[in-house]
Amino acid sequence: MALNLPQPIIYLITTGATTRDTTPDSEDFRSVLDAVSAAAEAHIPLVQLREKNLTARTLYELAARSVEIARGTGTRILVNDRADLARAAGADGVHLTTKSLEASVVRRTFGQEFLIGVSAHSQGEAREAQEGGADFAVFGPVFDTPSKRAYGPPVGLEALREVAHALNPFPLLALGGITLENSAAALRAGARGVGGISLFADAGSLKKTAGAIRAEATGSK
Repeated sequence: MALNLPQPIIYLITTGATTRDTTPDSEDFRSVLDAVSAAAEAHIPLVQLREKNLTARTLYELAARSVEIARGTGTRILVNDRADLARAAGADGVHLTTKSLEASVVRRTFGQEFLIGVSAHSQGEAREAQEGGADFAVFGPVFDTPSKRAYGPPVGLEALREVAHALNPFPLLALGGITLENSAAALRAGARGVGGISLFADAGSLKKTAGAIRAEATGSK
C-alpha cells in the first residue's frame, strides 16, 4: 500500500515514560495525550505510542483516546508491537520491532488498510519489511544516540543512502540521533522522512520543530 503522506514524513515516537502503575488518571498518561494533541496541531502525520510498560487495558485506553484526539486531522496513530490492541482501539496501525510478529503475518491478519511500520537496522531487515508488506521502515540508528546504543554503533549516512537506493521507492525514515541540524543530511541521503523521541519530546515547541524540519527539507533539495 502506498504511503501517501506529506513529505518529509515526520514520525513522532512517544517517550515510553509510562509504567505498569500508570492509569488513565496519571500525569504521565495525560502527558502522552498532550503529545498526541500537539502532533495533530503541528500536522505531524505519524505518531507511535511507544509505551511498552503499560498494562494491556491502559494501553488500549491510551490508544483509543489518542485516536479520538487525532480524528479528523491528518495524524495517524500507530501502537508499538500490539497490532491486536491497535485494531481494537481503532488506531491506524502498528509499529513492529525486530521481536514482533513478521509484517507479512500482520498484513494477512489485519488487511491492506492497516498501516504497518517496521524497525530495521540493516538492509536485510528493511528488505524483509518491504517484502512482507510493510508500508515503511524506520532505519537506524543513523547517528549516535544513547537510547539506541544497545543496537550497536550508528549505521551512518552512507548506509542509509545505500539502503534507500536499493529499496527505492519503499519509504525509509531515518531514526537515531536526528536533530534539526542533521535532518536535512538524512533526507539528502534518501530518507523519506525522520523519526525521533527526544527531538519531539517538548510538546510546546512541536509546531516550531516540525516547521524547521520542513524548511530544512526544502533547503536540502
